[in-house]
Amino acid sequence: MQIIRWILGRIILFFNWVFTPRSIKRDAELQAEIDKKMANLALYQYPACPFCVKVRRSIKRNNLKIKTVNAKTCETSKQELETGGGKLKVPCLRIENNKGEVNWMYESSDIINYLENEVSELQAA
Repeated sequence: MQIIRWILGRIILFFNWVFTPRSIKRDAELQAEIDKKMANLALYQYPACPFCVKVRRSIKRNNLKIKTVNAKTCETSKQELETGGGKLKVPCLRIENNKGEVNWMYESSDIINYLENEVSELQAA
């Protein structure tokens, strides 16, 4: 079973590489504002997880600079995810607000919707 997962993981990564989405272009001032808003976010993920790939593709498409953390190979990150988020599940977005409070968001669709809403709020302003 591990061999099959490894092969499927490599296939997922290959197709993600071949069909990488293009990043949206914005004016420098708006992009700087978006980068500042995304500075307190971190995506805990596994490189070959299809749901993590889905979130990373959305991040790339929306030209967001979000720290990605490999929770598969890094024991410290794995422990942070389990302690902070309550479960060892990826993808997980770590959201730290201006007051230093941390929220953990699971589910790829919820993460994508959250990120797109944050960006659209800044673009509308």
